[in-house]
Amino acid sequence: MLDDTDRRILTELSRDGRMSMRTLAEKLHISRANAYSRVSRLQETGVIRGYHADVDPVAAGLTTAAYVTLNLQQANWREVLARLHALPGVVHIGLVGGDFDVILLVRVADNTELRHLVLDEIQGMPGVNSTRTLLLFEESTPRT
Repeated sequence: MLDDTDRRILTELSRDGRMSMRTLAEKLHISRANAYSRVSRLQETGVIRGYHADVDPVAAGLTTAAYVTLNLQQANWREVLARLHALPGVVHIGLVGGDFDVILLVRVADNTELRHLVLDEIQGMPGVNSTRTLLLFEESTPRT
């Protein structure tokens, strides 16, 4: 169970994962020892899964982004998901209910790479019945 202090810790670390324990403790008006123990517990229990750099994909050369939806042969979904995890350019995989079975966020350098990823790699997988590609023209960052 997370209490209000835990949630405030998560909010602050989501904004700045490099924040020192001293700064975190000062912002939340708790002792450094309390901040250390709470962050350690959040890490040990898997609430905090890790820390990462927030990379601008366009600045990193991944200028083409798309959502790709897939319809699968239902018996093969585990194998398809395992293959999708191995593909370069697949950033996020969601197993969903509705008009399609899987939605992917993909980021690649250009349309040629997107074509290769969707037509050659994904559509060529056993168990994939069909795909639909939704090209992203612009993205905005959610407010925190």
